[in-house]
Amino acid sequence: MSYTTKFLTTPLLFSLLFISTEAATFEIRNNCPYTVWAAASPGGGRRLERGQTWNLNVSAGTSMARIWGRTNCNFDGSGEGRCQTGDCTGGLECRGWGVPPNTLVEYALNQFANLDFYDISLVDGFNIPIEFSPTSGRGNCQAVRCTADINGQCPNELRAPGGCNNPCTVFKTKYQLQKYLTRRGHFRNIICITII
Repeated sequence: MSYTTKFLTTPLLFSLLFISTEAATFEIRNNCPYTVWAAASPGGGRRLERGQTWNLNVSAGTSMARIWGRTNCNFDGSGEGRCQTGDCTGGLECRGWGVPPNTLVEYALNQFANLDFYDISLVDGFNIPIEFSPTSGRGNCQAVRCTADINGQCPNELRAPGGCNNPCTVFKTKYQLQKYLTRRGHFRNIICITII
């Protein structure tokens, strides 16, 4: 199974599924006019200049996996350093998930009925536009994109250097979140999950 993940400069948020019983190769391509430090869990990380790609091989059965782009990173010769958005474990090679805000591609391979699942998520906020496009496989596999200028439309309370946080990241209690959403006229039953 092959997939292409693109970091774009140029909005759909939904999950798709298709059939696969194999490992997958992700071609991660930077289409942004700036450097992106691609990250994957599992998988590590790579610096990608505009137009560069990184082929990431992932085992069948991988679940709870993520791919994201980091911005404004500074690493030393040993790969230690920090990123303004999406930083993970303070290194070029990620060993965990990124620090919000970061736009995520989430996926799980060979799950229920040998189906692969993928989506673009803003659960950790937004930092750069992303497209995820299956390039092979069976079924009705379609590209998903999140290409809106979310950073430009981000409410002041959610702004972060280089990105836009999810309200659950900023407002740590249900009361604070309800107060924020009610004030903005967007109150709904929102659930934030906190893992302790």
